[in-house]
Amino acid sequence: MSKSAGRLAVLFGDQLDRKYLDALGLEQGQDVVMLAEIGAASTDPPSHVQRTVLFFSAMRHFARDLENGGWQVSYQRITDDDAAPDFAAAIRRAIQVLQPSEVCCARPGSWSALRAIEEVCEDEQLPLRVHEDRHFLCSVERFREWAKGRRELTMEYFYREQRKRLNVLVTEDGKPVGGEWNYDKENRKSFKAAPVAPSPKCFRPDAITKEVIADVESALPALPGRIDAFNWPVTRRQALAALRDFIEHRLPQFGDFQDAMWRDERLLYHSALSTSLNLKLLRPREVYEAAVDSYERGAAPLNAAEGFIRQIIGWREFIRGVYWTQDADYASRNAMDQHGSLPNFYWTGETDMMCMRDALESVVESSYSHHIQRLMVTGNFALIAGIDPGAVNDWYLGMFADGVEWVTTPNTIGMAMHADGGVVGTKPYAASGKYIHRMGNYCRDCSYDHMRRVGEDACPFNTFYWDFLIRNRERLRSNRRMAMILKNVDRLDPEERVQITVSADARRREFGIGALSPSSD
Repeated sequence: MSKSAGRLAVLFGDQLDRKYLDALGLEQGQDVVMLAEIGAASTDPPSHVQRTVLFFSAMRHFARDLENGGWQVSYQRITDDDAAPDFAAAIRRAIQVLQPSEVCCARPGSWSALRAIEEVCEDEQLPLRVHEDRHFLCSVERFREWAKGRRELTMEYFYREQRKRLNVLVTEDGKPVGGEWNYDKENRKSFKAAPVAPSPKCFRPDAITKEVIADVESALPALPGRIDAFNWPVTRRQALAALRDFIEHRLPQFGDFQDAMWRDERLLYHSALSTSLNLKLLRPREVYEAAVDSYERGAAPLNAAEGFIRQIIGWREFIRGVYWTQDADYASRNAMDQHGSLPNFYWTGETDMMCMRDALESVVESSYSHHIQRLMVTGNFALIAGIDPGAVNDWYLGMFADGVEWVTTPNTIGMAMHADGGVVGTKPYAASGKYIHRMGNYCRDCSYDHMRRVGEDACPFNTFYWDFLIRNRERLRSNRRMAMILKNVDRLDPEERVQITVSADARRREFGIGALSPSSD
């Protein structure tokens, strides 16, 4: 790449949309677009091999399309002999080689990436312009204004304002179509028999993806997970095909069964569009408009369309707003003061707990599990067992193909682990084996008894759930949403409390979780 007197536009690996070039005001033939594959991003924390291949393949496809369209692209591959070890070094090298007049970027997906580019430009005494990321429907500043003065950041209220502002499923007088803002109460059905869920559209690796797989296996041979079942969209065309496939074949049943689980059914009626949205291969507006259109055509019921749209314009935008309006140390919060180690079975799926095995095997094999498995199985277990939230956050960030910091960290630290003290969730999402039994068929063939709290064959979810409530009785006492649950703790006789505590400690030793706090024996 020859030297340029134009600007250096830094695109991050999750900003793969041509609209960024327009938003940054780039001039073709004058400015240079930079993308870089960074090995450290896949090793700290350890990244699933499919996540790494997905990012790199999507980046290479995008860079190829830009070059074919006449853009100057500075691209670093993981296999380059002089590949920079981290993103800061890659930016510094591009600046020194290209000597641009300034650097520009859209707001990246993490505090660390923002700091890195700011520090490099300061060191190089080069102007930096950071633009708001227009991919999102709600800017950080708009969210900050909405959050100002509120005692609690309740997603439901944010979602309703989004519906009105974007004119999504609202009448001319601003009322919700159908009379209700939220149909979540209709979206909690469990299966009575094996579901007949259609298989998702298949995206077999093309030549570029195969090349990426070979490069990753060569440069990063120790990454966890399996690559043989790779099936993710890596281009915008494929992502749009995946969107059409979901809208036609799975959205109509998504509403009723979005909280259901079933053994060996990895996708059910979920969209699995989060990877394409987070890489910016899809735009949120076209996604929610497709769901609205399906409802208006009579192809999908209102509870399905509304439930899906809530995830896109409500939860996704809310979570990003939380991330950027909290301090940069948000990922290190540990309000429940839990310090247990992450069990090895999170990386292998090898456990006798049927629900955990199924959810974890899905992650190992496909770098994915649907949202109710994430929150109420793997996340719930980590919370009630007392595992360090930072370790859990690193696992979710690295092991899921849709893992990017702005979305993973608030979902894990806030929603799953309640480690932010109640910023995201007003109560801990803790549940016993009773919930898992009600929402799926895991307990049917499990070696543990979902009815028992203590004993060798007692469901670990039951043991840890009650132990969690006992341990945190005083910490949760002022939480009004926990009042009824804690009354059940008060009804336990002293002997049973001791049995639960002893059984929980034994389970933690068995699973390799160890001490709950640094001062514990």
